[in-house]
Amino acid sequence: MAKTKKKKQESIEKQLWKSADKLRKNIDAAEYKHVVLGLIFLRYISDAFEKLYDKLIKGEGDYSGADPEDKDEYKAENVFFVPEKSRWSYLKSKAKLPEIGKFVDDAMDAIEKDNSSLRNVLPKVYARGNLDPANLGGLIDLISNVAIDKTKKRSADVLGHVFEYFLGEFALKEGKKGGQFYTPRSVVELLVEMLEPNKGRVFDPCCGSGGMFVQSEKFVANHQGKVNDISIYGQESNQTTWRLAKMNLSIRGIDSSQVTWNNEGSFLNDGHKDLKVDYVIANPPFNDSDWSGDLLKNDGRWKYGIPPSGNANYAWIQHFIYHLKPTGTAGFVLAKGSLTSKTSGEGDIRKKLIEDRLIDSIVNLPPKLFLNTQIPACLWFVSRNKANGKFRNRK
Repeated sequence: MAKTKKKKQESIEKQLWKSADKLRKNIDAAEYKHVVLGLIFLRYISDAFEKLYDKLIKGEGDYSGADPEDKDEYKAENVFFVPEKSRWSYLKSKAKLPEIGKFVDDAMDAIEKDNSSLRNVLPKVYARGNLDPANLGGLIDLISNVAIDKTKKRSADVLGHVFEYFLGEFALKEGKKGGQFYTPRSVVELLVEMLEPNKGRVFDPCCGSGGMFVQSEKFVANHQGKVNDISIYGQESNQTTWRLAKMNLSIRGIDSSQVTWNNEGSFLNDGHKDLKVDYVIANPPFNDSDWSGDLLKNDGRWKYGIPPSGNANYAWIQHFIYHLKPTGTAGFVLAKGSLTSKTSGEGDIRKKLIEDRLIDSIVNLPPKLFLNTQIPACLWFVSRNKANGKFRNRK
């Protein structure tokens, strides 16, 4: 008798994605991602709040005499304060009502008012006419059914993983637009594993949804390091993407206070002008021709030559180097053309970088890795000091 193959159980995030996608109906993926990711985030912060709330109610040990409605109690434990009508249990009880969209929008507003670090971050899109209240209620039920252990760390692991998985799936759905906020996980992992950011400051001046930071923290944790040994700094010019980053980092318990947004971008308005870091990890836009190069001809960052105004590749390289400490290292993605281009002085800049012994290695990437472009890509690794104990001291 032939053996029947056991059907492999689908992971929780895949099951959730399939169910959530069914509820999407006719809503565009670019809009729907804010609906779903906002709810996952709300479930996470509500879970974390309620676990601490329960401890404060019991008032045992260190929590003796504590007031469960005192916002400072939550701030002291790095937990967001969630007002009563914003708590997941409250919204779950209202999930079948036709006004559920307004309940969720009001919940997001109230959380932002009580937590300054979340101001202008959370989506308020739930009462819009194109989102059917029954489908929204179905989503709330779906996310309510995610089984999570009682510990805060486990909650962050499960919901953080779901959040990351959904980011990737929404990026696939959006195609080219998705590549603006998402770098393929395999590329991020390779960059981080080669750089080994185990201690110090990590900087990404075009940080998208924060994947480089999440992977850096994972690297530290996986190598028995202390997550608090690294601090992150970032900048993003797209406000919608910056909001995703803030939620993505918060759900992982990563301090995002130094991840900033301005719509001018890192070249025209460097949000961390005087910052010097141990690591730069980035995936800037490929061959960007609209970077305001004509306005920055005399910028102090162009130590190795003025980048052409029609292509930002060598502006990004020098921006990264400018922000490195004397012992700092950088790993970043660029179009493969950056290795051979000689347009408008790019070849001369590259020659100076090599002569100054800044380039440590180049990794050619296979084709069709990126959602938003078919342009061949490569990884650059730059080291300010090859005798720093991390890199071979090549002559």
